[in-house]
Amino acid sequence: MAAVSTGSRSTRKHAMAREEKERFRAINEQPVDDITLEFFYQPHTISLLSLCICGLLYVAFMRDDVNSDDNIWNGLCCMVFIFLVISVLAFPNGPFTRPHPALWRIVFGLSVLYFMLLVFLLFQNTQDTRKMLGWVYPDLKNGTPDEKEYAVNCSDISLARLWEHIDFFAFSHFFGWALKALLIRHYGILWTISVLWELTEAAFVHLLPNFAECWWDAWVLDVLICNGFGIYLGMLVCQKLEMRNYYWESIKDIHSTTGKIRRAVLQFTPSSWTHVRWLDPNSSYMRVLAVGILVMIWQVAELNLFFIKHIFMITPAHPVNVIRAMLIALVSAPSIRQYYMYVTDTQCKRVGTQCWVFCAITLTEAIVCIKFGMDLFKNAEMGWIVFWFGVQLLGSLACVYLCALFAKRNEHKMDADGDGMDSDSASRVTPIHQQYFVQHRSCCTPEKTPSSSNSSPDTEFSSSPILRQRAKESLTNGAL
Repeated sequence: MAAVSTGSRSTRKHAMAREEKERFRAINEQPVDDITLEFFYQPHTISLLSLCICGLLYVAFMRDDVNSDDNIWNGLCCMVFIFLVISVLAFPNGPFTRPHPALWRIVFGLSVLYFMLLVFLLFQNTQDTRKMLGWVYPDLKNGTPDEKEYAVNCSDISLARLWEHIDFFAFSHFFGWALKALLIRHYGILWTISVLWELTEAAFVHLLPNFAECWWDAWVLDVLICNGFGIYLGMLVCQKLEMRNYYWESIKDIHSTTGKIRRAVLQFTPSSWTHVRWLDPNSSYMRVLAVGILVMIWQVAELNLFFIKHIFMITPAHPVNVIRAMLIALVSAPSIRQYYMYVTDTQCKRVGTQCWVFCAITLTEAIVCIKFGMDLFKNAEMGWIVFWFGVQLLGSLACVYLCALFAKRNEHKMDADGDGMDSDSASRVTPIHQQYFVQHRSCCTPEKTPSSSNSSPDTEFSSSPILRQRAKESLTNGAL
């Protein structure tokens, strides 16, 4: 009897380990369910190897290698290209598969390269780092810090002056917050980040003069107009995509030319869009703390950009800042999805690799800023630093906790109206969730009865309380 009990526990332990591995794979190596053209999803490893070797033979023997600077630059570019080729072959897809998994493998490869570059910079001094920046971008050799002042004549409030502040950076600010709304999809967290960022600027204004703004510029133009309308637009797009039904047809099954073109264009849209619940009425204190950490990391990532610009004397519109902003935006998309699954899915025990690299990049950027801005940080007022840290920590946790209480209040209201969370959660489960849980049902059920083997997947899904509970715990296994 003891042997039978031990064998049963061992079976359950192996089943749980297998299910945990599948959960991690779902966020770190998302499979491609809809393959429209097999050619674009086959490895082609031998062909790719042949092209790479032929290209290396050509550039090694056919180019002029007299100029040393050109040799170093071309060698670095070729090294990056080969590394990205290896990224396509070896790195995981991440949680997204549209428009093609190879794109997100390249993004992961670029993030690893950027992280390695930051680690390399930690072993350099300020003079050598500036020489390297001047070698890549000669206009940065004699760079000067951005001394543009914004907190000038704040009492002069007129429509003409307000219109002067609606420039390219205002529109980029607006669309940036719309993108953040598409990534986070939670009003409470977005507004928390928006308000706390203004407090961050106030805390670091003694180090970064550009943070000095008029009150109407900070709280009206930035928070209410740019941030507010950007958040509203992004959440509106999320609502439209969430309400849409996704039924994908292979391009080979479409006979009209217009239909094929339309299907090719739709390849650049999400394959599914599921409801996001960062906080629900049953959220534990650890989940509230995890979401608070998300707010803190986001603030540090934003703050790094301004310190990098100031310390290395890079103008706001310089390609270095643009490339860095675009890379962080691309990397943050799968990182937030993986972190969301790690926070909300009790079966997910490990954070995704892209999220790990993003956190490493953010923290290493902060170390780089401290190392090369030591003269700047010597003038830091510790009172403001402690104030910033305390406000960020308490403010993020308080706002997130209030969001959890708000969700709990809505649950009681829905229960009073006869529309509980069970039916609401089940209605948001997409066919992708059903297919995932039905495929892995064998991991949780030791044996099947003959009657259950003849039932349909939808019947099995709706009749199993275990699957319904897990569907509520992980509502976002979709591609985007």
